[in-house]
Amino acid sequence: MIMTSEWAFILDEADELSAMILSSEQAQKLRNAYNDVYSNEKLVQQIQAFTRMKEQYEDVQRFGKYHPDYHKIMKEIRQQKRQLDLNELVANLKFAENDFQDLLDEISLIIGKSVSEAVKVPVSNPFFASNSSCGTGCGSGGSCSCSA
Repeated sequence: MIMTSEWAFILDEADELSAMILSSEQAQKLRNAYNDVYSNEKLVQQIQAFTRMKEQYEDVQRFGKYHPDYHKIMKEIRQQKRQLDLNELVANLKFAENDFQDLLDEISLIIGKSVSEAVKVPVSNPFFASNSSCGTGCGSGGSCSCSA
């Protein structure tokens, strides 16, 4: 591949976009939520215990209800997951992850549609996947001109 001024411009723009994403409010909230979760020693221990239990769960899934510890492991993993899900710090981290993913999805759609309307962009949020009359601007704080 030959480096042309157009490629250099694209790379510079990609670096600028990357810096903008990393300095976004969503990225900062994600970093803060991550630090809140992983600076809490008790919560880190719970996460590690859940990870170990997940390994046992995967082993149980291979054999199903015929595994000797099937009921015990199934019950315990549900309890541990519920305990983690109800933790406020973990919930905040999940919300921050979803917000950041929505930002990335919206950026991907904008880039994809700037190339061609026919470009299919995989997104995690069904709101972005729908072909509404307003395109991708609805989530940008009122700058959309749709009639939805």
